[in-house]
Order: sequence, then C-alpha cells, then structure tokens
Amino acid sequence: MKHTTLAITISSLFFTGLAGAATVYDNNGTTLKIGGRAEARFEMSKAYEDEDNSTFQDKSRARIKLKGTTKITDELSAFGVYELEVKDDDDKIKNRYLYAGLKTQAGKISYGKQDSAQVIIRDFTDIMTTGSGDASEIISGSKDKRENNFVYNNTFNDITLTANYVASSEKDKSSYGASATYQSPMGFALGAGYVTDTTKGADDSNQYTLAANYDNSDIYLAGLYTVASEGKKDTYGYELAAGYKVNKLSLNTVYNKQTEEDIAGKASDKVEYIAAEAIYKFNKHFRTYIGHQFNQLENGEDTTQVGIRYTF
Repeated sequence: MKHTTLAITISSLFFTGLAGAATVYDNNGTTLKIGGRAEARFEMSKAYEDEDNSTFQDKSRARIKLKGTTKITDELSAFGVYELEVKDDDDKIKNRYLYAGLKTQAGKISYGKQDSAQVIIRDFTDIMTTGSGDASEIISGSKDKRENNFVYNNTFNDITLTANYVASSEKDKSSYGASATYQSPMGFALGAGYVTDTTKGADDSNQYTLAANYDNSDIYLAGLYTVASEGKKDTYGYELAAGYKVNKLSLNTVYNKQTEEDIAGKASDKVEYIAAEAIYKFNKHFRTYIGHQFNQLENGEDTTQVGIRYTF
C-alpha cells in the first residue's frame, strides 16, 4: 500500500516513485536509476455519459522515471530527478517531475518541478490507488508538482522539516510554505503544515493543515483537518483513511469532505465522497485493483475504476 512507512512518504518528496528502480550505471560515486510503470485502467461513471459518449472512459497511462546521483566530496553530493507520463487518451508527453539539487549534512535543497512542503502532510490520508486526498487540495500552493519550486528538507532524529518557495513568472506573485512531521517509534506519526499564496494588490490566501496516522504494517489509520482562507471565503477539509493488508491483498477506504463558507456564513459542499478499493499484488512488480467512489454531493455520480499495473 501507499502508506507502508512515513519514511517512504518523506523520501517520495524528492525521489518520486523510484522505489525498486533498477540501477543501470554505478561508477566512481555516480549512479543512474531507471524505473516506471505501464498501467492499463478504465473508469465507468454516468458523469461521462452524453449524446456522443458512453459511461466508459479509458484512463491508461505509462511513466518513465530517472534519478541520478553523484558524489562531489565526502560531505556534498548532487542529484537530479525526471519523470514523464504519457496517457492513452491524448498521447502527449507530460513532465510530472523535473528537478535537481544538492545534498549536504545540513539537508537537501533543490529547484524545479516538484512537490510543495504540504504534500507530505496530505499523503497521510491520500492512500488509494484509485483516488483520494481531494479535500485537502485547496489553495494553489498546497498542490503537488509545482513548477519553479525551491525546496529544502532535513531530518533531525524523528522530526522532518520541509520548506518551499514557488516563484512565479507573473509579477508580484509567489507562494511559500513549510511542514513538519514527527515519526514515533511506536508506529504513529504527526504532521502540520502552513502555506500562503501572495499576489500584490489582493488578499493573501492561507492554508493550515494537521494530520495524524497509526501504522503497524497490517493496519493503517489516518485523519486530516485543513482550513484555508481565500479573500472573503473560508474552506474546510476533512479526510479519514483506513487500510488493512493480509498477505497479498490490500483493502483501503477513505472519506473526503470539503466545505466552502462565504462571508455571509453560507456553506456549500465542494467535495464529499466515500471510496473503497481492493488491490492484489502478485509480487512487487505486478498488481491488479478495483475501486469505487460513492459520491455524496447532490447530483454527483459514482465512479468505478479498474486497473492492471506493471512496475519496472
């Protein structure tokens, strides 16, 4: 499952999806790893149906991931990460991640297209292969795969600190944030994050997030609460997640809700669903899965996703 340990979650901020990748070059302190996936999947939902389209939508995709590292001195090394994705519905190559940086005894610093500091906190409850974590994605600075992103990360015993700054090509516009996580030896973890988006002449947007989880390898439980202010509206997000693993079968379920409240106090739900999935891992390279999202919004439609994934 996606939540095996918080350490993997933290590592993924810098080396996204490269667990189990093959080392194709290793010489004199320089290494290159390559990995990826081929994922054939489809969704069925009445939301896709109209005069020309059925309820069936293909969502197949493929990814290639590369990570290079090189030792400069005993206390300094450099790294670069690139990940591309091709989807079957448009055949366009998308750069998911593209960044490089330095690793020192004082931590890691990198620049490029990479996750914000908030993603570590979001991943406490974003555990599903078939979709989760929507309620905590509110202001722009809290999202993953942010371009022009400077990130600093360091771990002190059981505490990991992350900070990021997103520069913008638009004048007088930027975003910055920070997060902290604590991993207890007893199997539980805590996380907190803050992010703000600034635009000259407009009110700042701010978001605060708290999360906690418990993981004993077979059972995983997590909860998240977030609140954001954007101009004259406030948005609240709640996420609960649970997972159970027995042998090669993993069962996950989540509840996501996001409510927006205007200056007059009128509230409206933007996200609300219950989702459940089953994943069967034949080995570390091959899995199948099926998930269903029960949409709780008025006039919302349920969605079923089925997939087969080969990871290399």
